Amino acid sequence: MLDIKPSGSGLDFVSLGALVNRLDPGRIPFRKANQLAIHVSGGEFNCSANLSDCFQLNTGVATAMVNNPLGDLINERVRAMGVTPFYKRFEHDGVRGPNMATVYSDQGCGVRAPVVFYNRSNEAAGELQAGDFNWDEIFAGGCRWFHSGGIFAALSSTTPGVIIEGMKAAKKAGAITSFDLNYRAKLWAISGGLDKAQETLRSIVEHCDVLVGNEEDLQKGLGLKGQDVEKAGKLDPSAFFGMMEGVAKDLPNVKAVATTLREVVHTNKHNWSAVLWMDGKTYQAPETELHVLDRVGGGDGFASGLIYGLLGGRDPQEALNLGWAHGALLTTYPGDTTMASISEVEAFAAGGSARIQR
Repeated sequence: MLDIKPSGSGLDFVSLGALVNRLDPGRIPFRKANQLAIHVSGGEFNCSANLSDCFQLNTGVATAMVNNPLGDLINERVRAMGVTPFYKRFEHDGVRGPNMATVYSDQGCGVRAPVVFYNRSNEAAGELQAGDFNWDEIFAGGCRWFHSGGIFAALSSTTPGVIIEGMKAAKKAGAITSFDLNYRAKLWAISGGLDKAQETLRSIVEHCDVLVGNEEDLQKGLGLKGQDVEKAGKLDPSAFFGMMEGVAKDLPNVKAVATTLREVVHTNKHNWSAVLWMDGKTYQAPETELHVLDRVGGGDGFASGLIYGLLGGRDPQEALNLGWAHGALLTTYPGDTTMASISEVEAFAAGGSARIQR
């Protein structure tokens, strides 16, 4: 059972990760693009932003910030979403960096899938190391939930140490700790490969109460063995639930694991559900059909809604449905962070429809 502190004057939620800017030409492929939207993103920050802007919680983000105009742009968006920043600042040399990373991602359309590629060269967040943040100061007023993720863990040899240091400090402050496994083969290929990924992520997960990740994340990221389960389809949770016995045995500190289930019919049509294993019991959200505008950030939207529900004392099924609903709504907006309101999320989670509201 999660021992969640009651709401008070301190921070409800603090995340640790890398901030990035995402350049988005919309439905136009990059090779033909002549204009780009700029979205500020980062899996961990997205959760802080969503919980602040939609769910009205008091949130923060610990991250790297470069003192240049791009850093200023990103900082403006952090502030606009109501998130308190805790920055380790870096000076740019005017030519090579350190840099705020850039993600390039078009939206695709129909049978044409979205295309995503990166420039994380000389990334400031990858230079973060243990000791860069004063956790006692950050948590001085209290903290209820601390969150980080696998992409940040893969950035360099020092970032896992920052995560572990933050989690230990959060535990000392009485916070729940969560981690989004987000296993990315490309990132780990240049950071030591599969064996290094599993060694690193295992060392982090030892300090976690809650995990976000599907069966592939659990198998590749943590080296857990999956059961030979024949799935009836992408929304069949049997393979995920089949791994929970291994989680309970190998990771006794982990009290909950959650993930989305997504069947991609085409780029703009997805079938969507979500599942939660918590305290030995299993829960599944409803299934719905999504008409997707921009899929980036949907998983972070799910995690945010789930965390909001758990922080608010909702029962596990209600919390799961809130995550499912918020993640679904997030795919209807451009960009990586929420534009939803609590009332919209609550209504959809309770079985609402898309009928016009008058």
